[in-house]
Amino acid sequence: MSTAHPSVAGVVLAAGAGTRFGMPKALVEAADGSSWLVNAVRSLLGGGCAPVVVVLGARADEAEALLRRSFPDADAVRVAHATGWESGMAASLRSGLAAAEALVPEVDAVAIVTVDVPSLGSAEVRRLSGPEPDAMGRQTLRQATFSGRPGHPVVIGRDHWKALSDSVTGDVGARPYLVQHGARLIDCSDLGDGADVDRPRDCHER
Repeated sequence: MSTAHPSVAGVVLAAGAGTRFGMPKALVEAADGSSWLVNAVRSLLGGGCAPVVVVLGARADEAEALLRRSFPDADAVRVAHATGWESGMAASLRSGLAAAEALVPEVDAVAIVTVDVPSLGSAEVRRLSGPEPDAMGRQTLRQATFSGRPGHPVVIGRDHWKALSDSVTGDVGARPYLVQHGARLIDCSDLGDGADVDRPRDCHER
């Protein structure tokens, strides 16, 4: 498979129960029948990330079955089960980084997305994980923005994985770490709205 940058793996955070949505977002289908989870994985693969690790928790068996139907290549799309996913985003992020750490040493960075951004496409991933304008490496920290609002993808170099994993807690993800360490913000407003969907009604308001 051709990749935009072979040292960047993908991580999809999809472990939550989706309490406010009423079901796990890993199992949500859009009005056209497309799967949010499948779209997130395809966006990372199409954006040059390989392999892609999907972090699952709530109703993980159903979500994994969906992945295996859509992506039969188990080397390209791998599943990590988040320990303690009920405690919030931090547990899922730690599980995703641990799974990335276990990949081949040549993986220098991960591009992280959440499952609840149905507008996500490969173009945003390519813009964040591509080598321009600065070289991708193990110290990379990048975050997409949409009309000034931070969003996903987030690209995190390998040198940051342990410190980030140690710093997150509860339902707080990578954002404080990214701010503290001066992540490079990359505007993607021309590619989509980057909106995450928390409740069913948000689907109709977008």
